[in-house]
Amino acid sequence: MQHQDSRFPPVNEDSPFSPDDRFYAEEIQLAFRNQGMPLEGLRYPITPTRMHYLLIHFDIPHVDVEEWSLEVGGLTSKPLRLTLEEIKRHPAVTIAVTMECSGNGRALQSPRRIGVPWQLEAVGTAEWTGTPLRGLLEEAGLRDDAVEILFTGLDRGVQGDEVQYYQRSLTIDEASGEDVLLAYQMNGEPLSPPHGYPLRLIVPGWYGMTNVKWLDRVEAIGEPFHGYQMDKSYRISQTAGELGEPATLIKVRALMAPPGIPDFLTRARLVEAGPVTLTGKAWAGRSGISGVELSVDDGSTWSEAELGEQVSRYAWTAWSFGWNATPGRYSLCVRATDSEGNVQSADQSWNYAGVAENMVQRVHVLVE
Repeated sequence: MQHQDSRFPPVNEDSPFSPDDRFYAEEIQLAFRNQGMPLEGLRYPITPTRMHYLLIHFDIPHVDVEEWSLEVGGLTSKPLRLTLEEIKRHPAVTIAVTMECSGNGRALQSPRRIGVPWQLEAVGTAEWTGTPLRGLLEEAGLRDDAVEILFTGLDRGVQGDEVQYYQRSLTIDEASGEDVLLAYQMNGEPLSPPHGYPLRLIVPGWYGMTNVKWLDRVEAIGEPFHGYQMDKSYRISQTAGELGEPATLIKVRALMAPPGIPDFLTRARLVEAGPVTLTGKAWAGRSGISGVELSVDDGSTWSEAELGEQVSRYAWTAWSFGWNATPGRYSLCVRATDSEGNVQSADQSWNYAGVAENMVQRVHVLVE
């Protein structure tokens, strides 16, 4: 029998969760297919591409770029069909964007909604290069009766008993924002297949599901789109039958890079006594960060952290906090406040889909 380090909580390795918290095989399969950012990645201003989180909704489509082209049409006066090289001839912009899955934190909810079992690792900040969508919409000539832009990816599958392509829409005003990109590079390199090669949508400040990958069509439509990914998914509701409000802009959140060293199995942290600098990042969609606070007593008292550099207006802000760690067990908490005055909640605000949650992070440490 393997020895259990007595400094950390005991774990039954054959059944590491209580029956109420046990993960289903389907969730484990999703966890293997989808990649979270190790929270050590919070130490980088720009997340290395292979550390950036990934959510692959259906399958990764195989795209032959020599055969591929993007259709920009629908309610337009001059529909376009563009190869990747033709798109690259349009004005190029590079923007650093913090992207977060709307389900980040889902596995921490109680009761837990079945889905991709993210804890807090579904985030990353990358530099995306592409051409502003607004220019192509102007080139195609939107008609006066167009009210939304529908984005269709090449990924196809079944969800909610519907066979579907992955589709999301934005209003004309949202899609015409100056920083909405059709991106073909990530961190200075061509998109990899999991990240949407050859072309994807980037909508800074919105949760990740908005950033449609493997783009096939961009269509102007005359009425709001009511497809599955708009009306039956990514909604904030209390029951399965309730429509609820859509998850849209990313809520304010701060996360801490793991201090000290981990216990292999439990990931509980061991920290040496003495001066410790806690660091991390905070972000808030399209809002700025006005403050970050730290607590070393599970939220009973709070102290201001020092804010550092913000990578870009749509990217996270660095923070740091000096802690004189004395021996004992601690629950470290971090919370952020955005420029609109919104503060992270200490408690979860549960919803049926497990989306758009931003409860305070807690990191349990043993100081010796």
